[in-house]
Amino acid sequence: MCGISGIYYKNGTSISEEIKLMNKVLTHRGPDAEGYYIESPIALGHKRLSIIDLSNSANQPMHSKCDNYVIVYNGEVFNFEDIKKDLNITTSTTSDTEVIIEAFIKEGVNFVNRLNGMFAIAIYDKIKQDLYLFRDRIGIKPIYFYNDSNIFAFASEIKSLLQINLIKQQVSLNKNSIPSYLFMGFAPSESTFYNNINKLLPGHFAIINKSELSTTSYWNINEKLNKNYHSNFNTTKEELKNLIESSVKYRLIADVPLGTFLSGGIDSSLITAVASKYSNTKLKTFTIGFQESEYNEAHFAKKIAKHLNTEHYEYIISENSLLEYIDKLNDIYDEPFPDSSSLPSLIISKLARQNVTTILSGEGGDELFYGYGSYIWAKRLDNNLLRFASPYLSSILSNFGSRYQRVAKLLNYYSKQTLNQHIFSQEQYYFSLDELQLLLSDDFKKELNKYILGQNDNEIITDKHLSLLEKQSFFDLQNYLPNDLLVKYDRATMFNSLEGRVPLLDYRVVEYAINIDPKLKLQGNNAKYILKEILYDYLPKELFDRPKWGFSIPLKYWLNNKLRFLIDENLNKKTIEEAGIVNFNYVSKLIKEYQAGKVFLYNRIWLLILLHKWIKEKQI
Repeated sequence: MCGISGIYYKNGTSISEEIKLMNKVLTHRGPDAEGYYIESPIALGHKRLSIIDLSNSANQPMHSKCDNYVIVYNGEVFNFEDIKKDLNITTSTTSDTEVIIEAFIKEGVNFVNRLNGMFAIAIYDKIKQDLYLFRDRIGIKPIYFYNDSNIFAFASEIKSLLQINLIKQQVSLNKNSIPSYLFMGFAPSESTFYNNINKLLPGHFAIINKSELSTTSYWNINEKLNKNYHSNFNTTKEELKNLIESSVKYRLIADVPLGTFLSGGIDSSLITAVASKYSNTKLKTFTIGFQESEYNEAHFAKKIAKHLNTEHYEYIISENSLLEYIDKLNDIYDEPFPDSSSLPSLIISKLARQNVTTILSGEGGDELFYGYGSYIWAKRLDNNLLRFASPYLSSILSNFGSRYQRVAKLLNYYSKQTLNQHIFSQEQYYFSLDELQLLLSDDFKKELNKYILGQNDNEIITDKHLSLLEKQSFFDLQNYLPNDLLVKYDRATMFNSLEGRVPLLDYRVVEYAINIDPKLKLQGNNAKYILKEILYDYLPKELFDRPKWGFSIPLKYWLNNKLRFLIDENLNKKTIEEAGIVNFNYVSKLIKEYQAGKVFLYNRIWLLILLHKWIKEKQI
């Protein structure tokens, strides 16, 4: 696991100082070694976190045996030994990096279809002077880039790109990111909060030379849908279980200490149970809890760890534990990042890094097996009668208490075309599109209207008829996962020089899971049904006889106590009017309603706090 950076100088000579500045700010991603390849017109940088083959011979940049190619690479390809055997590749190291570059030479860009793992790969052809970038199918590892007539630059994090003066002078606030952020919590698609800085999309590769940049999709989840479902319970359970076990075994490959995050929930418990079964050493497990009992799952995790006989570590956090990280959030994430679970993720990653270098977790389970409340709402709203009655029910419920007012907002959606996005937004306690019409200043209302038009065209293209429930899952897999959850996971772990692995997002598991009959995933209100049945093969059912809690912090209470200063500092009249994005009167009303008892508004306020804090700190 590493940090990578690079600059392709289209009209000039490579400047070594620039790539070294880019690389320096990525030290947290790879503190074990650094390296450079600087030969006009290219400059490549690498920061290494050593996981497989700890020798210096596996350091990067790495040159091919023929010396015509050079690679810098972030991630792990877990099936590299299989690829090595299949393509008859001979190597001088035991690293996956060497296999990747030699496989590319043998098969060209199509080699990427062989890779099972998480990766952001840059390969430079010294003879043709072509640069190739590859990003994994699901978007576990990031690649950000900047492109103009003078340079093309890429990096694992935005902060690395901003070390180049030319880029720093060119970037400005991407106004189109604001409606998406306030509605869903992240910038849309390949965009970022900076004009001219973009993301290489998951499942894509790019080819760059002095005259052009071209991007191509090599994997599209919509195209992996089959005509028929996996609907036989026994067969589906067995096949899915085998895939999960295979995925976990791949992800136990490491030459450094390894553990798992164990929250006590379904996904992390399953991954921990399988890892414990196949690990050659006693597995280390890590959990955090909260002083507020409503949010504390640590005692559940402890019971599971005891049953599995793991070496268990636990840390209980309070408001004070989070304060040091709140001021670091904008530097860690480079963009406003409102997922409040990023704070405990940073803390547990720090705890884990004191004992291991590699960690496994259960990301992807909710999206693949319908674990969120949003899926129950999608199933309900697929009923034409309820959809028709929604405006009337919304009007009635808005007159009752906070809980009913929240449901009223969920039932009051903008259009059928934006219903999946709306369900997601309201499940996250964010602003609805109707609320944004009142919140945004006149200048940003224009951006909102453009954004809405774009959402209306955002249909899933497939020959198969999908229910609203299935579309909700696909929305999360294509948006929430790569733009929120995996960003959170990547930054929280890598900020602490910890490699995070996600077995449930093995592409084989994903391709199989999306074709499982929805009835085997959600039975009534019983979410993740088939995944739970697999889990019960490893752990007693009674350990999980409780509601889903989620990995969140008591933010809705803390913003009224020790974190209240964040409202005063970032949502005062001067700060809001200087930014010019939202109407102060609307924000002031929102804060008063929250402080008067409508606690479900807390995440809307948190969105605004982080946005205005970021604008002040980045002076953008």
